Amino acid sequence: MSSVAPNSFRAWLLAARPKTLTAACAPVIIAAALAWRVVPLRLTTAVLCLLFAGFMQIASNFINDLYDFLRGTDGSDRLGPERACAQGWITPRAMRRGIALVIALACTAGLLLLASAEHRLALVLLGASCVVFAFLYTTYLSYRALGDVLVVVFFGFVPVLGTYFVLTDGLSTAAWWLGAACGLVTDTLLVVNNYRDRDTDRAAGKVTLIALLGERVGSALYLLLGVVGVICAAVGGCSAVGHSAAAMYVITIYLLLHAVAYRRMRQIRCGRALNAILAITARNILIFSLLTTLALILA
Repeated sequence: MSSVAPNSFRAWLLAARPKTLTAACAPVIIAAALAWRVVPLRLTTAVLCLLFAGFMQIASNFINDLYDFLRGTDGSDRLGPERACAQGWITPRAMRRGIALVIALACTAGLLLLASAEHRLALVLLGASCVVFAFLYTTYLSYRALGDVLVVVFFGFVPVLGTYFVLTDGLSTAAWWLGAACGLVTDTLLVVNNYRDRDTDRAAGKVTLIALLGERVGSALYLLLGVVGVICAAVGGCSAVGHSAAAMYVITIYLLLHAVAYRRMRQIRCGRALNAILAITARNILIFSLLTTLALILA
């Protein structure tokens, strides 16, 4: 990575952490599939929802990169993926501009959504909360063992319910269940990250659930989140298709992949080798979204 030129396209691409974008895309894809069962799919609106979620995810990654660097908790002792500011790939001044630009792009997608939406005030408040908590998560809440709660809310309930609401002008029981499913499954990505960094987080004074409760609880939480997420997806899927459960069994394929990742995580236990589990977990989240979408379409 030493060959990365400062402020180059490659530097920005690495800082955006494209592998984590599955966490933003998955709930929007599932919500669009669920809405398609109720109303004809408005593809342009769905794409705008996807763009808003993706840009906000990139903004969160940039904010996390910058704040960890400024706070001094992203030095050479960190086990996680190298950060752009810490490695000198992107200057803090350029990163601030990048954050502003990406948030502006997200807001542009949001404004385009408003043009054809009802209940505009509710959508404005929802979008504003996403921007505010993108900063609060990195600068405060993730240091107070509240990161997992924020992930479940803003990578589960908010994008699923928000997308479904924009596409259908309403909410449903199935959307709530699938919002919970997405949030729980997506949180496995944060759990792996915090499981890997538990010792350096403690040393830096960063309080995460894993740093607070320990390795054994961390690995058990990873497994439990995937299992409960699939249960919520199955319940939500059944609610959407009139309790015709046959197609919902396809979602359980994710459990096999999740169990394999859990086993490997327990075998590795610590160190940089856990970065491979991060990549596998991100892939599994995308597979979960595709399987859930497929189940909703086939049922």
